[in-house]
Amino acid sequence: MKQKVIFGPAGSPVDYKGAAYKAPKYISEEGLDSYEYQSPYGVRIGESSASTLKEESEKHDVLISMHAPYYINLCAKEESKLDKSIDHLIAAARAGEWMGAYRLVFHPGAYLNRKPEKAMEISRNTINRLFEELESEGIEEFTFAPETTGKRTQLGNIREVVELCASFDHFEPTIDFAHIHARGRGFLNKKEDYNCIFSTIENQLNIDILHCHFTTIEYGKGGEIKHHTLDENDYGPNIDDLLSNLIDNGWNANIICETPLRDIDSLKMKKKYEEMI
Repeated sequence: MKQKVIFGPAGSPVDYKGAAYKAPKYISEEGLDSYEYQSPYGVRIGESSASTLKEESEKHDVLISMHAPYYINLCAKEESKLDKSIDHLIAAARAGEWMGAYRLVFHPGAYLNRKPEKAMEISRNTINRLFEELESEGIEEFTFAPETTGKRTQLGNIREVVELCASFDHFEPTIDFAHIHARGRGFLNKKEDYNCIFSTIENQLNIDILHCHFTTIEYGKGGEIKHHTLDENDYGPNIDDLLSNLIDNGWNANIICETPLRDIDSLKMKKKYEEMI
């Protein structure tokens, strides 16, 4: 990597008009270094397009991650929904292998009015089934990245995500700081508020590069409501606090911007970072 913290958009840049799998050239020319390819409503990219994405990303030195479908729930109550969740993750792993995605981001699921401990137990069983099917499919190059979730009814607080990643090989966390902020009803208000997040990760995981999501966010009693841009000052968290923590603690990180102005705000984050180092 060119620097310890790199930046890129969640999805194609705002003004980009081409095919998503050809976006790395545009992203690189903007001055960004990473790109999270989006498959929220099903994995629809074929091997040819995914291979082109890999070639383009390597040519333009853009680090690729992939967001798997939203429909995944590792702890669903119905067996059919667990089966479909496994199918979605297998499809993401297959496409991710084609495109050279270093992380496969997904939302772990929802408690569905059960105790978190029970939801975690079912999730671990589902992951074991997933690994068995991946082996039978011959898929080997994958790193799943469960994401911290933004609603209090969802599986995926920082402790749960780190626990899943500590329990399985081929698992690394996606730390969505906005989701943590919203889930905690405005938890991240100053630099020191990040300490418990980083200490939880450091105490249980050995990470070369921390995969992150960032946006300012609107929240309510139940957590996440809406993403906002960096310039909408009524909303947190503050990107300066995160960057300061990453710099002070020597973290390697890839920050994927999820604001409505994903590449534009990503460039603003990068500018702030370069002014701070």
